[in-house]
Amino acid sequence: MSIIDSPAYEIAHKVKHGELSAVAVLEAALERVAAVDGRPGTLDGGLLTDEDQAKVHAFITLTADRARVQAEQVDARVRAGEDVGPLAGVPVTFKDLYCLRGVRTTAASRILSNFTAPYSATTVERVEAAGAVTLGKVNLDEFAYGSSSESSAFQPTTRNPWDPARVPGGSSGGSAAAVASGQGCLSLGTDTGGSIRQPAAFCGVVGLKPTYGRVSRYGIIAFGSSLDCPGPLARDVRDAALMLSVIAGPDPCDSTAATVPVPNYLEEIDRGVKGMRIGLSPDFLRIAFPDPHTGEIIMEDLADEICDVTLRAADKLAAAGAEIIENIPMPNSAYGIPVYFVISRVEASSNLHRFDGVKYGYRSQGDFGDLNEMYRQTRAEGFGLEPKLRILMGMYVSAAQYSEHYYQRALNVRSMIRADFAAAFDPQGDYRLDALLTPTAPTPPFKMGDIYGDSLLMQYADQLTVSANHAGVPALTFPGGLSQEGLPIGLQLIGPDFAESTLFRAGYAFEQATADETWRAVKPRVLTEAGL
Repeated sequence: MSIIDSPAYEIAHKVKHGELSAVAVLEAALERVAAVDGRPGTLDGGLLTDEDQAKVHAFITLTADRARVQAEQVDARVRAGEDVGPLAGVPVTFKDLYCLRGVRTTAASRILSNFTAPYSATTVERVEAAGAVTLGKVNLDEFAYGSSSESSAFQPTTRNPWDPARVPGGSSGGSAAAVASGQGCLSLGTDTGGSIRQPAAFCGVVGLKPTYGRVSRYGIIAFGSSLDCPGPLARDVRDAALMLSVIAGPDPCDSTAATVPVPNYLEEIDRGVKGMRIGLSPDFLRIAFPDPHTGEIIMEDLADEICDVTLRAADKLAAAGAEIIENIPMPNSAYGIPVYFVISRVEASSNLHRFDGVKYGYRSQGDFGDLNEMYRQTRAEGFGLEPKLRILMGMYVSAAQYSEHYYQRALNVRSMIRADFAAAFDPQGDYRLDALLTPTAPTPPFKMGDIYGDSLLMQYADQLTVSANHAGVPALTFPGGLSQEGLPIGLQLIGPDFAESTLFRAGYAFEQATADETWRAVKPRVLTEAGL
């Protein structure tokens, strides 16, 4: 097994104690990138070759030289007897929404293809100050608009390490695929409607959407400002807890960052689930979607293999001492996607107005007679289809004559979704849950091209994750097993505000209970085919 396949906490421990050099860890990571990733995404990606279709393509920008300098500095500090931090020598990647000083930050869009960030995001600064080594920036759906990572302007887009013919999920697909294939131990993504958790489930890794405000959003290109949550992707729950410990906490640069004290997540992780009340809701074992002809809401049960993995996990947690509470009503979760369709597009449209070709980024080189024409041409050339659709829809539903019918109604329903969770977690209520256990995605990863282009159908891939964003509560995704086709199936634990420690405890307990099961030993196809 390569060094890079070790957990981040083990690597950091060995580097800090001089048992392993950060440079050696970095070289192992770069060897893995060379073996499985293929060419990075570019604006002029050209035709896909057979080799392209067998590789992962997680990266847009690989910062190998910068990483070597960082690794050498970590080793020098260790030799000098300094404390290099909890992520000492750990290779990490960042979704290409995170500003990294002196490095191109594209949001996977042509309109930012030439933008070099003049500063680093707060989370990036904290991760690097903790001793991590930055491998580079990874691909995503353009501006995080999508659930498959296929909308990126940088081609080839990322593929799923378990089956390169399938999507890695989105929008943090590059982050999930990089971690799953060993191209770095940890990654930071963003979650607006499930964009950390859904790709984590599709790629068989752990992903956390923290409580809204638990992690600063400063220096991260915004999608929907009332929904966006930065968070970690990792190969196991302990590593996710380690990463959150580094990035969580208040930030004077972000007025929405919470001032609630950050607990020691690692200290509490092995306390087990004895006495914990974990709920199951029938509303999360089915999906609700509108009939395209009548608009009527149709309810459809999830596939048996998804439900079976979820119920089996409940049995494992019960055997570990948790009390399983069934039939938790979450009726308003059925409206999570329609509400998201409205709110996220209003906020996306507002956030996209800053990209105009004047201050930074791409500017059309065409002929134009005035400033408005320059705006139109720049945005027409610089934005892909998904940003354009969101601008149009966001402006439509927020217009004065439609705002009350669409936007205000969506805000009201979002409050109802929040109320469902409040009732479930109320310590004096009927259910008194510590966490709610659900599937993460309604299907295993789908094939590339199967849904891309259908914005409505694509959005419903986030049916089971989006409600946590509306409610602002934390949610942890972790591998639950494999489908009949050998593809990852993810499970999700949702908790009350700032209950990340509880979610880590339950997720870790499930990992321990299933540590020796055969599916745990199965590797993604790109690794086995490369002999890794």
